[in-house]
This record gives sequence, C-alpha cells and structure tokens, in this order.
Amino acid sequence: MTNPKHTLTDLALFGGEPAFDEMLHVGRPNIGDRDKLIARLNAILDRRWLTNNGPVVQEFEARLAEFLGVKHVVTVVNATIGLELVIRALGLQGEVIVPAFTFVATAHALQWQEITPVFSDIDPATHNLDPARIERMITPRTTGVIGVHVWGRPCDIEALEAIARKHNLALLFDAAHAFGVSHRGRMIGRFGQAEVFSFHATKFFNAFEGGAIATNDDALAEKLRLMRNFGFAGMDNVIYIGTNGKMHEFTAAAGLTALDSLDAFIAINRRNYEAYRAHLADIPGVDMIAYDDQERNNYQYIVLEIDAEVTGIHRDLLMRLLHAERVRARRYFYPGVHRMEPYRSLYPHAGLLLPETERLVDRVLSLPTGTAVDEGAIERIAGLIRFAVAHGHDITRAMENER
Repeated sequence: MTNPKHTLTDLALFGGEPAFDEMLHVGRPNIGDRDKLIARLNAILDRRWLTNNGPVVQEFEARLAEFLGVKHVVTVVNATIGLELVIRALGLQGEVIVPAFTFVATAHALQWQEITPVFSDIDPATHNLDPARIERMITPRTTGVIGVHVWGRPCDIEALEAIARKHNLALLFDAAHAFGVSHRGRMIGRFGQAEVFSFHATKFFNAFEGGAIATNDDALAEKLRLMRNFGFAGMDNVIYIGTNGKMHEFTAAAGLTALDSLDAFIAINRRNYEAYRAHLADIPGVDMIAYDDQERNNYQYIVLEIDAEVTGIHRDLLMRLLHAERVRARRYFYPGVHRMEPYRSLYPHAGLLLPETERLVDRVLSLPTGTAVDEGAIERIAGLIRFAVAHGHDITRAMENER
C-alpha cells in the first residue's frame, strides 16, 4: 500500500488539503430500505394509532424476542430509560457495581435514583469488568452488578453469575453495543435478570431512537410493561408507580425496517473490520481489537489502542490529525465516568482503584465504519495513520513548537 501523504506540509493539520471531501463519522446512521420504511409509516398514518402499544410496536417486540430467543422483549423510548426501569423493577438500592469504562448513562441510571454506582476496574484484554476485582468492591450495601458488553464483546458472564449467586446480588447487563451478538452459542439478551439494548441512531442497528429490555422473567416483564406506561393496567386502573417510557409506532417501524437489513449491515461491518485489520496489521504501536469468529458478532466498532511510547504520537494528537483530514475518529470512554460530574466530585479518589481504566481511556481511538465507509476510504484512513506513526516524533515536535 502506498501512503497518500509524503511530507508533513501535505497534512491538513499543517496547511494541506484534507484527505476527504466530506466528514467520515463514527456512528453515522445506517438506513434500511426506504421504500419499506415509507410504506410502514404510511400504514401507521392511515391507522392513526401512533403510540400506546400499537400493532407495529407489538410486531417489533415479537420479532425481537424470536431473534434473541427470549420470552419477553419490552421496548422503551431509549436504553437509558430501559436501565432505569430495570433497576427500579428489581428493587436495587444502596450500591451497585459498574465499570467506569462505559457510556455515562450506565452510571446515571443509578445515580438518578439515588443509588451509588461503585466503579470497578476492567480486564485490559477485554475492556469489560474484571470479575477478579469485583468481590473486593462488595459491601453490605451492595445489591447488584451491571455488566457492560463493551464493543459488543460479551462480559465474562459465567464469572459474574457466580459472583451474583455467591453474594445474592441482582445481575443485569447493559447490552447497548451487543445486539446481534452471541456468547457460547446463545444470543446476548438471555443472560442475567435482564439485558438492555440501545437502538439509538449511532448504533449499527437503530430505530432512529429507542431501546429494548430482554428477559425470561415473566413477573419482571409484567412489571416493566406497567412501569413504562405510568403503571396503568387497563383503562383508569393504575396499580403501580410508573413513567412514560413507551416506544411509539414510527420508531418501531424504523426498527422493523432495520431488522430486515440486519444481515446486510453486519456483512458490511465485517467487510470493513477485515479491511481495517489488513491495512493496519503491521503498524507498530497500533493494536486493533479482535472479535471472536467462533461467535456471532456485529463488528460495530473499529477500536484501536495507541501506544504513544511506540508510535511517538499521542492518541489525542493522532485524533486531531485525523479530524483535520475529515475523519471524525472518537476517543472512548474518555475521560472515564469516574472523572465526569457528579462522580468526580462525589468520589474524587475512585481512580486510585481503576488503574486499567485510567490507562485505557488515554489510548483508545474508534474509527468510522458502517455503510458510509468503503474499502477505499479505509485504505486512505490507514494510510494517514501509517504516515502519522512513521513521522510521529516529527509531528509531535512540530505541534509543540506551535504552542
């Protein structure tokens, strides 16, 4: 492969022309068959049943349950509300153990209900909760554990289940990244008391907005359906405290349309994943996360770990360079939830117990993928990274001289 740039002055960061005419974004939405979507929307308008558990929502829930192999899927307005509903339905209180290497909503769903999120460190190989570190975080106030399937790579589910049984804790999973993924041949969605999916526009499988809770617990599913609709059990009959967490018909129509294209979306993600692996494979100090090809994967995220000591260029400067070239790479989950408010004020010393999290948030870089990216674009992005690493010390010195 040839490098698209040959001198530092060719880089947009130093006055050259950007490599791409349009911005390439991480999480740019995939759109399914527009004709199918429009037909579904027109049918909804003709029925004038726009929300309140309409037929499209019911169809979406049934198809999701069949796909995941679970008894119940309860759709919700978004995954954050889904987490909040499950946390409340399970009666969690006191303290709940979560990773700090996650999207802030995982912790917010607890803090919003005055439950203390206790941040536990991650396994540097998987980026998921390290079961070996969890037990030292358990106190008499601990009532549950929330595992997060980061990048769509499943947690060590069996180890977390064993800890939950041993200490009589609730176990649920934030599966926002993990739709369409399997663990030991079983689909994510079938583990813990419940698993919560996100169908936000940035996810490879999206309903524009929305989420879903998957569970095999009949009583929990019944309670969740009550809670998402103000506690109504029929006309004028409120029997439980609840909120307005319902998914509406248009969102469900978008979800059904995306479900029709799921295999195509995953095939494109895998094609891009294999292309990135090929083009980035021999760049020193740049390690790309791998997926287990023995399982079903959605290949939704292209994630690099940048070792600045080897590359000579820090992750943040490499990101800045890519942004100048109109490649909107992202750092996740920087700076770690424990360093966001209100957690950095409430728990100012949490980072002392999170060495792997602290290290990882300074190294991770996510690259664009999905239907908006082709192999030609991937080769050019890899070429930029290759050039940046080859000239890492020169770029770093040049930027320091500009300060």
